[in-house]
Amino acid sequence: MDLLLGVRLFVRGAVTVLRSPRLLLLGAVPALIVSVVYVAAIAALVAWLPDLAAGLTPFADGWSESGRTVARVAAGAALVGAAGAVAVVTFVAVTLAVGGPFYERLAEIVDDEAGPVPAALAPSWARSVVRGARDGLVLIGLSVLTAIPLFLLGLVPVVGPIIAPVGAALVGGRLLMIELSAPALQRRGLALRDRRRLLRTRRLLTWGVGIPTYLLAAVPLVAIVAIPAGSAAATLLARELADQERPASVT
Repeated sequence: MDLLLGVRLFVRGAVTVLRSPRLLLLGAVPALIVSVVYVAAIAALVAWLPDLAAGLTPFADGWSESGRTVARVAAGAALVGAAGAVAVVTFVAVTLAVGGPFYERLAEIVDDEAGPVPAALAPSWARSVVRGARDGLVLIGLSVLTAIPLFLLGLVPVVGPIIAPVGAALVGGRLLMIELSAPALQRRGLALRDRRRLLRTRRLLTWGVGIPTYLLAAVPLVAIVAIPAGSAAATLLARELADQERPASVT
C-alpha cells in the first residue's frame, strides 16, 4: 500500500539523517536559526489571540456569553490552524532559502548514496539556487491561498475545528513534498509544473512521506530534525517516482 510505503520512506530518511552527524548538522543549523524566529512569532500570535478572535467575530457581540465564547473559540482555533498551515510550509521555504546550499548538499549526498543519478541532467549549483528561490516563492503563495479556505472551514461549528487541521495536514504535506523533493527532481530535469504532476500520480505515497514531515515540522525544536529527515525522505520519494516514469518525464 502506497501510504505505508511512504511512511517507511520517511522512517528510512529519518534513520539516514540520525545515523549521520554530517547530514544532521547540515540540516539542523539553518532550521535552528529559523525556528527561533518562528517561535517568537507564534508566541506573539498566542498572546494576541483573544483580541484577534474578538475582532474576527464582531457579529457575536450581542450573543449570550456561551454563544459568544463558542464563536470566538472557533475563530481562534481556525486562526491558529490557518497560521499553522502557513507557518509549516513557509518555514520549510524560508529555511531552505536561508540554508539552500546545505539542503542541496544533503539531498545530493542521500541521492548519490541511494544509487545512480543521471549526472548529465544535473543542473549547476547557481541554477539550482535561483530555481529553488523562485519555486519557494510560488509555494509560499500556494500555502497562503490554501490557508484561506482552511480558515473559513475552521469557522464551521463543531466539525470545523476537526476538519480544518486534517485538511491542513493533507495540503501542507503535499506542498512540503513539492518543496523538499525539488533538489532530487531538478537533477533529473523536472521543472516545478512537472514535479507537481509527478507527485499527483501517487498521492498516497506522497502523503505517506509528507504528512509525518508536516506534523513533526509543526512542533517547535522537533522541526530542527524533522526538516532534514523530511528532506532525505523526499529525496527517496523522488527517486521512487522518477524511476517509474523516467522514459516519459525526463527529456
